[in-house]
Amino acid sequence: MPRAAKTTGSPASELARQLVESLGKERLVPRFVDSYVVEYERYGLQAHPQRYRELIAVLSREALLAMCAHALEGLPADQRATRKRSGARDAKRGARMTREQLLAALTKVHQWSAGDALDFQSDLALYAQMLSRAPRQARRRKPFEVAEGPFVDRCALLLDPSMMDKARFAAGKLLVELQRLTATLVAKVLATPIGQ
Repeated sequence: MPRAAKTTGSPASELARQLVESLGKERLVPRFVDSYVVEYERYGLQAHPQRYRELIAVLSREALLAMCAHALEGLPADQRATRKRSGARDAKRGARMTREQLLAALTKVHQWSAGDALDFQSDLALYAQMLSRAPRQARRRKPFEVAEGPFVDRCALLLDPSMMDKARFAAGKLLVELQRLTATLVAKVLATPIGQ
């Protein structure tokens, strides 16, 4: 994970910086893979250092996608509309601006090429589209229920396709953790004036 440089500007830029920083600092993805390996005795996932690093990198990208999608979905309507009250068109424009600012900040933090940034943007749009089609959960998920969504499926497929059910269950637990962290960061960024 790259180090997040201090940026000032929009809340979306600050959120991007904090998402990247917290994902690296909390080491959620490496801890997730390591605990999966131990719990299900899948030591082959760690046997080849180069493949292990690639797995961590790909899963970290998926985790960042899930966090960004959750953050954009969780922004309050007035934030998405850039504090204008003139209707749905302004809300859509505000959401698009926030998304663009978030992607621009992520591109800067990661030093992505234009192709990498477009790939991430495309995957983020896919995540958002799939999340918008999923029914909203009116009740809290019970501890034994598996979280659903594009992250769970993609993560399980990348992690351990031969044990898909167990990989999905583990990925679901990681998704819940990522969503909690994202919600905390969104609340923190929106509560703190930018530049402080």
